[in-house]
Amino acid sequence: MKEAEIISILRVESEEFKKIEEEHRKLDKDLDEMIKKKYLTPDEEVEKKRMQKQKLQYKDRMAELIRGYSRNNN
Repeated sequence: MKEAEIISILRVESEEFKKIEEEHRKLDKDLDEMIKKKYLTPDEEVEKKRMQKQKLQYKDRMAELIRGYSRNNN
């Protein structure tokens, strides 16, 4: 089964996956807005780094869920 198929299934069957994917998209949008600024305050820089780390954690968790589904359904 292809990864795109697994993602489609998880979007329907897994509340955790749906929530994480939604948060990941929100962080992506917020980071895009932050990056558009010409200058970031030191606090904004810290927040940007925090958001980037959180986004990566979400991405890693989604990948874990995809691998787990693949292992259990093959």
